[in-house]
Amino acid sequence: MEELGLPLKRVSLPFDSSQTLTTPSRNMEDGGFPNGRSHSHLLQSLIQQGGPSDGISRATSPGLSFGANGVDFEQQKRYRPRTFPYFKLLPYDVEEEGERNAALEEILKQLYIAIKAEDIAPGAVHWTRELKGWLNLKFEITRALRVKLVKLYYMLALAPGVDYAAAERFESMFRTLTKRKHYLKPGDDLVLDWRPLWKEIKAIVLPYEIASHQAPRKRSHKNIASMCTYAYQYFDPRERKAMLDEILPYFSTSEITGAFIVMGALNMLMPTHPAPNEPGQLQPQDYLPTFFHLWSLVNRSKAFDVIFFDLFSRLARDSMTSEHVQFSEFGIFTKDQSDLIFTALLRLTEIPVGQASSPYCQMVDLGAGLGMYLEKDKKKNPLGYSIARWIVMSLSPACIDKPGSILSNLEGMMESIDTFFHPSNQGAWTDVLAQIVFHLVDFFVMRYNREQSGELDTPPERRINDELKKRFVLSLKEVMFMGLFSKKAKPLNYFFGAIQGLAYLEPHLILPGALQRFYPSLQGLVEVHRTQSSLCGLQMTANVMSKHKGLRCHLTALLALALPGIDANDLSKTQHTLNFIQSVAYSIPFVDLTKEHDDVHDTTLAIQWVQGEMERMEKEGPNVQIDYRTELSDEDEAIILRSSTAGFGEFVMSLLGKVFTLLENLPEASRVRSGSPEEAVINTLPAALTPLFAALSPEIFDMALEKVATFVGGHVVHQARDAMAFICNALCKANPEKTLKIFVPMLVVGIRNEIDYNEAASDRSSGTDVLPRDRALVWHISMLSMIIVHVGNSLMPYKKELFDIALYMQEKCRGIPTIHVSNYIHHLLLNLTLIYPVDGALYEPEVFEKGLSVEDWGATVGPNALTINWHLPSTDEIAFAVELFESQVKTAVQRLTNLISDNPTISRKGKTKEWSDEVSRNLSQLRLIISGVSTLFDPKKASGRADNPADQDGDSRMEEADATSDDDNPLAEAAEDAETRPQFQYRAGYLIDKNSSTYSHLHKLREDVGYLLSKIHNFLSEHQEDDVPCFTALYSAYRTWITDVGNERSAHMLERVTRLYASDIRAFKISGLRKSYPRPLLVKRAGIYHFQRAKHNSSARHKSDLDKRLLLELAASSVSLYAEVRVNAQSALEAALKCILAGRRLVIRPLLATFRKALETDDFDRIKGSLYTLFFGSLTKTISKDWRFAPELVELYIKSASVDKPSIQKISGQALYGGLVEFGKSLEQFMIIDQDLVQPLEPKDDYSSQIKSRHSFILERRSRVEAKKQELALRLVEISKNSHWKIAGRCTIFILNSGLRIQTLASPPIVDLAVRGSIDDHPGLRNSYAEAFIRIFNYIETRAVYGHSAEKYIREEETQVNRIEVTVRSDDPSWTEEFLSGFSNPELPEYFVDKDFPGWLVWGKSFKALKARPVEFTDYDELETTLRKQIGGLLTRDWYAKYFGYMKQEPRDSTADRFRVHNAALLIQTFDLTLSDLSAATFEDIKDLIQTTFEDGSDKHQHRATSEILAALLISVMERPLEIRNKVWSYGVPILLAVFADGLTPENITYWMTCLHMIIGGKDPRQSREIFDSLVAFRLDMSSNAAFKESSKVQLLEFAIQDAGWHFHSEKPILQDFLAHIDHPYKAVREAIGRSIASIYRTRYYEAFKDVQTLLDKNKEASSIGIKPYTPTEDFTTTLNEIFERLEVWRGERTPGQQTPSSYTSGSKTVLLWLDTTLQSYECTQLLDYFPDLFMEQLLHMMDVKEDPELQRLAYQVYRHLPNIPFRAREDGAFISALIRIGKVSTSWHQRLRTLINMQVIYFRRIFLIRPEQQEALFEAVADMLEDTQHEVRMGASTTLAGMIRCSPISLRNNILSSLKSKFIKALLNNPMPKKQPGTSTPLTNNQQIIRRHAAVLGLGALVNAFPYATPPPEWMPEILATLASKAASDAGAIGKTVKTILADFKKTRQDTWVTDQKYFTSEQLEDLEGVLWKSYFA
Repeated sequence: MEELGLPLKRVSLPFDSSQTLTTPSRNMEDGGFPNGRSHSHLLQSLIQQGGPSDGISRATSPGLSFGANGVDFEQQKRYRPRTFPYFKLLPYDVEEEGERNAALEEILKQLYIAIKAEDIAPGAVHWTRELKGWLNLKFEITRALRVKLVKLYYMLALAPGVDYAAAERFESMFRTLTKRKHYLKPGDDLVLDWRPLWKEIKAIVLPYEIASHQAPRKRSHKNIASMCTYAYQYFDPRERKAMLDEILPYFSTSEITGAFIVMGALNMLMPTHPAPNEPGQLQPQDYLPTFFHLWSLVNRSKAFDVIFFDLFSRLARDSMTSEHVQFSEFGIFTKDQSDLIFTALLRLTEIPVGQASSPYCQMVDLGAGLGMYLEKDKKKNPLGYSIARWIVMSLSPACIDKPGSILSNLEGMMESIDTFFHPSNQGAWTDVLAQIVFHLVDFFVMRYNREQSGELDTPPERRINDELKKRFVLSLKEVMFMGLFSKKAKPLNYFFGAIQGLAYLEPHLILPGALQRFYPSLQGLVEVHRTQSSLCGLQMTANVMSKHKGLRCHLTALLALALPGIDANDLSKTQHTLNFIQSVAYSIPFVDLTKEHDDVHDTTLAIQWVQGEMERMEKEGPNVQIDYRTELSDEDEAIILRSSTAGFGEFVMSLLGKVFTLLENLPEASRVRSGSPEEAVINTLPAALTPLFAALSPEIFDMALEKVATFVGGHVVHQARDAMAFICNALCKANPEKTLKIFVPMLVVGIRNEIDYNEAASDRSSGTDVLPRDRALVWHISMLSMIIVHVGNSLMPYKKELFDIALYMQEKCRGIPTIHVSNYIHHLLLNLTLIYPVDGALYEPEVFEKGLSVEDWGATVGPNALTINWHLPSTDEIAFAVELFESQVKTAVQRLTNLISDNPTISRKGKTKEWSDEVSRNLSQLRLIISGVSTLFDPKKASGRADNPADQDGDSRMEEADATSDDDNPLAEAAEDAETRPQFQYRAGYLIDKNSSTYSHLHKLREDVGYLLSKIHNFLSEHQEDDVPCFTALYSAYRTWITDVGNERSAHMLERVTRLYASDIRAFKISGLRKSYPRPLLVKRAGIYHFQRAKHNSSARHKSDLDKRLLLELAASSVSLYAEVRVNAQSALEAALKCILAGRRLVIRPLLATFRKALETDDFDRIKGSLYTLFFGSLTKTISKDWRFAPELVELYIKSASVDKPSIQKISGQALYGGLVEFGKSLEQFMIIDQDLVQPLEPKDDYSSQIKSRHSFILERRSRVEAKKQELALRLVEISKNSHWKIAGRCTIFILNSGLRIQTLASPPIVDLAVRGSIDDHPGLRNSYAEAFIRIFNYIETRAVYGHSAEKYIREEETQVNRIEVTVRSDDPSWTEEFLSGFSNPELPEYFVDKDFPGWLVWGKSFKALKARPVEFTDYDELETTLRKQIGGLLTRDWYAKYFGYMKQEPRDSTADRFRVHNAALLIQTFDLTLSDLSAATFEDIKDLIQTTFEDGSDKHQHRATSEILAALLISVMERPLEIRNKVWSYGVPILLAVFADGLTPENITYWMTCLHMIIGGKDPRQSREIFDSLVAFRLDMSSNAAFKESSKVQLLEFAIQDAGWHFHSEKPILQDFLAHIDHPYKAVREAIGRSIASIYRTRYYEAFKDVQTLLDKNKEASSIGIKPYTPTEDFTTTLNEIFERLEVWRGERTPGQQTPSSYTSGSKTVLLWLDTTLQSYECTQLLDYFPDLFMEQLLHMMDVKEDPELQRLAYQVYRHLPNIPFRAREDGAFISALIRIGKVSTSWHQRLRTLINMQVIYFRRIFLIRPEQQEALFEAVADMLEDTQHEVRMGASTTLAGMIRCSPISLRNNILSSLKSKFIKALLNNPMPKKQPGTSTPLTNNQQIIRRHAAVLGLGALVNAFPYATPPPEWMPEILATLASKAASDAGAIGKTVKTILADFKKTRQDTWVTDQKYFTSEQLEDLEGVLWKSYFA
């Protein structure tokens, strides 16, 4: 910068637009930017000419390396150049690159200083926000800098010790910087370390794996999850092995949480990019087999399926472009893997099959435990999205001709489930299927487009080619058309997206079929919902249609057919019609192209052609195939198209006619913004008509203009006023000159007439409705005010008329119309002063000059070729605006001054409200005109500081003057965080020269208004304080006056325009294409960017004295006595505080004073106002950081708890959740920041002194604030001692927050309060004090463990005397054996292993364990010991007695009647002191007290209290030296066991179960050997008749086994005992036994690979889907065989029909419960081998025991599980043959019928895995069963057959169909109905014949029912139906009935489509059908 002659002292340049227009010119003489062109122009010319065209400034700015100012190619910043040239399209020069970089540099410098000084909040947080603002304006940073920043923010977001809220800000910045993939390439540009994130994840899901007591300072799982989403792709794929090494050892299904945690974590962290092709790197097929193995370890879990889809699909996406990863027709997977994934896909859709139960079990997913925190958000990662990503990213041309490839599987799947897409067939699956189809199309389109544009560098042989594209489109075509007419909104939207994408890919395949369906529905031949779907479908495809030959000739016909859709009786249809018209108007010009050509003159040709096409479509039906590319020659097509354009004029006229009729019939709008359909239509009208009017040719425009003008001039439709005004606005935007010329004179005359002759608006009117006599006036004003807004400078010729009529109306009007008058002036001002594009044309000007032709249909303009016509206000316009503003302000000010004078023109007395009306009317007028010229106000001037002398030097000193007064008080702690922004202003085109008289005059006027408002406020407060309307108007005016400076903030312009833009682009947005929108939408986008800049500049300003005055007045009214006044003042205050710096401190003092006074005088209204203002707005946050006010606020808040008024109680209670709960928590004490990552940002100059002083200031602030907090805590202790319990309860919260610190712990009074409070009389207080007590204990322990230092606490350096790391000897083959045998060894081991995962799946390097002989922890320093002694002194025998007494009380409500863990938690801590002999009470006292508590154990409350005490007692000594432990355990365990032996009752068993679980859960079973030994010694006592006693013991045992998991090793005797007694007579015992056996067998399984490498290798060797888990042992097989043999023997012993229970029924139930438990769990596959031979027949026998319904139910339940269990590929043969065998030979027809159920289920579930020969066998078997002797079985077989045909892929379906069809028809003809001879008995052969005949009928019925929705019906179907009707309908009995049912069903499912379907029958066939269903259905 020295070369540029700028002083180096202060580098920050001013960014104040008026200055920068002049400053650079004198600083940059030596090589500025010639011709004042901006940087982007320069870049453009450089890129176009390939070299510098003129001298470029080589000056480099100091500080960070941003590259040279001039030559800074996009390439350094992003990989894909920006699509939209934002800067180039603005109407004013934007700032130079150097200026932006200077701003960036200042931001980074400040950020550096802040982080170095540890000034996190507000410092670093604030500069982060500033940086975000800079990036949001589409400015670019270089890639090198981006990498530095990403690393910095990644570190900051995870830095230990940083405040939680600040970390969230850093994390969101990290996401912003890595959001788009084209900023940084993973690996090449940026590699992040995954370990910090893994550490955070461990803290959430594996809390015992990190240092103790860390939970409170860890991040929430949501933040971590969102960071992973962005960070994982930058982790190094080379680290994948290290990741697996680290994470996999936590996997265990013995405790299933482990499995969910590992897969959840891998899914979040594992990078999916392929590793480099080097030896030793893991490629996908190296680790995929292991992943499939892990998947098969957890069956029946939906969460697992979802995780794997997410993971595999990302893997597919990232490996697709990598050359060295194997890629085949299955993508990067193998055939087995791909089939498995497709099978899971079918499971995930949850499509129901026959009577099958769901393939998932809820119980499995409920076991996820903490793993659920790692599940991804279902909304952000929808299931359909990952499924589609997996399929699309695995497609390649290799798929095309290979069977079983991903493409043919996709086709097969869509064919087999197509009926589930039909609108009449809806259910839970509808949304999922729709989502899958939509995402499939979306991904495919995106991949296709990106490959075409070269953005995706897929290897050429994998690229999508035309053949693949065509096959893909065809596979989804049918289901898409079915879903398109769905009746639910959500799936509909998905299918509209799908039709758009498919039509884009293959217009000539999709659109003819679409038109075939749409034409009839537009002609109203079918149901209404089909019409709406058609209109939406057209809206989404209109743009594609307009581009393609032949198809576009249909557009005009479609428009004409859509017209009737505009109908006041069906508003949603109207809306869809308008959307369609809008979509067409954006795509084609409405210009009659027949003019220049002689070949056609009218529409006859086009009409004939379209009619011909419609007939052809009707004839050929839905599968119509038309390809205009080959059918029509280009000339013919052009002629037809030209002919079709001749009808446009007519169309537009009839459209307007329709719209006017619609408007005349609209109902009265009851209230604004109600979200009603009327409102939606009114909003859609301008959206549709704006592009329409803009696309009209001049001739048609004139006709339209005339028609609208006639309507406006001749009608007053009051309720459609706004809609009509919008239409006029649309017209005017399209051609302002013509429109204004007609409208302005007409409307002005109309207004004058109304006022002069009709006395309109001549006196005040009350209420809100416009009086009938005023309606015409209001109508005219509304039209006028809408044709003069956003129409550019065409207004200037009418300047005089517009000005005069404004004055005239102001003078004459009274009452409600005045609002409309002010609104008109507001609009006029906006139009004059705003910068906006006035350009809605479809094409660039040069296109119009050469004349439009057929080629221009559907043509788009690239963003870089845009030239936009902007409205940039000229000096005349500004002068006019200022003149208008002045005249309006003066009249309003005069009137108001008069009204509040002593003798106003309108009396304030009397009953009429005239005075009040006048005041509020004038106030709203002021408000509107101020916001109208808001862009002309300069925020600097408005803050009263434009004449700051520093400005002349071109540098306003970062506005430090105001801040100093408060900031040197460290307590203030920069509380203004949300607003302190030394703002960088970037140019947004400010219009007035700052030195002109206009400038000062304008601001002077604004100030006058401000003073007047303040005067009015004082006057009203004094004289009219109950005048609510005036106050309301006044505060709106305040709000506008303060906020609308430099930008009309109150209008939220940017948000509104952005929302409209977003809805407009929906029909044109195509994945993978960048902004290929119609030109008007691109123009809109440029407008939005301008608004963005304007908004950025006016975000916050300093306050002038007048601002202060107004703010204080607002604050005073926020606590007014009148609720209405309060509410308005509060919202105005909130808005005002947002845009004024340091405004909050100003209002806090007076508000607190009022609050205090109100509480003293019990002034309820003001208390309410204060509560709302202080606690429900943004002030709470400010005060909580500003400790000058905080203590007072807390005290007042606590006082408000006892105000005696329910409504105040309620508000005061709610306030806690706002932010008060966090109030007074500790500031960050210490933080660990990785300085190496901050260093790269270091500025050139030395700022160390600045950093030092800032740092010491921050340290001082911390200590001062902490002192204040301590002080507050002690005050509150005093307050709470003898006050009401509500107050005391509130105090506790704040005492804990501010009085408890790791560094200083708690002061004695606080401890005293907590200990004594825990035995308070009030139950609520007791709880909160007890919690405080527990927290004090935790803090003491934490401080001791971390070496008495908060710093070590944050560094997580703990001194653990009893925790050890055990290294795994992985090379020792007997290591696992020894490890496990240790658990059954009775000696005391060396260490205890508490957790279940070490070694279950694979051994890690080491694992954590506990010493088996713990040492006493004695390292307490003075502070801790003093506190422990103080607490001990208070823990007297009396204290315990009271505490135990309260525990024994009956709880207040039944929900609290459970084992309360917090009681135990507190007692664990106090017993710890007692047993260390530090407390007044001794162990003997406690023994006594336990005795008195338990008494005789007759009451459940005694049990509850005792179980809590015992749990605490036993746990408290687990880590104490052995002698203490044994002393306590030898006392406690016998009590526990005595209860277990005979004290349990159904009432108290849950307490004792929880107690047991607390003691043994998650711990090594050897730690509680005494308990385990006695439980394990339990044996069933068959003679006992105490069922409960037995079952409760088994339950306890089962609990213990589950808690110990695979570490439990005394199972053998127990199993023997249980299996010997499976026929136990009592149900409760049987259930417990069944579950226990299942638990024991489940926990026997483990894998224990010696290390991760071995795990990977072994699985890879086994197969591509890994090792098969859960293979049963020999023992298990023999046991099972033996049991089933016993059952078979017992079955023989039981006499059929026996009512009483027998060994057979009891034994079976136990076995069934065991099987049911296992089959519903993830290890269900261990039973697969036994399905065919052992289970199936036995289950069927059990279902036949009619005497025992419970047995039948259980057996059926287990039986239904069988086909849902996932067999591996090629292992299901035996099961299928067993099904077939039983179905054919079983003697009981019930059994034959039941096999059918499972046949269909297994067929569907395994459609991708089943072998062809088994498919054929199944079909044959079912077809044979049609001839079963039992009627029910025949019917069942028919349904099953239909189902199986329906879900077969087409190739298979067709073979089977033809063979079955001929077989059945033959059988029908060969077996005629036998004639019955009268008087003789029926011969047997006859019976056989009837059965065969029935079988044939049922078989044909099955073929018909297999296609319930196929329309048109397949060509073979009419013949079958006719045969049935003519040959068999008249048969007697079952056969005739069956035929009638078949035909009736056929008709019922086709009611919607019968019109088209009946054409496929010959007339004879129709007659046959009619003959059967005698009432002519088929007419």
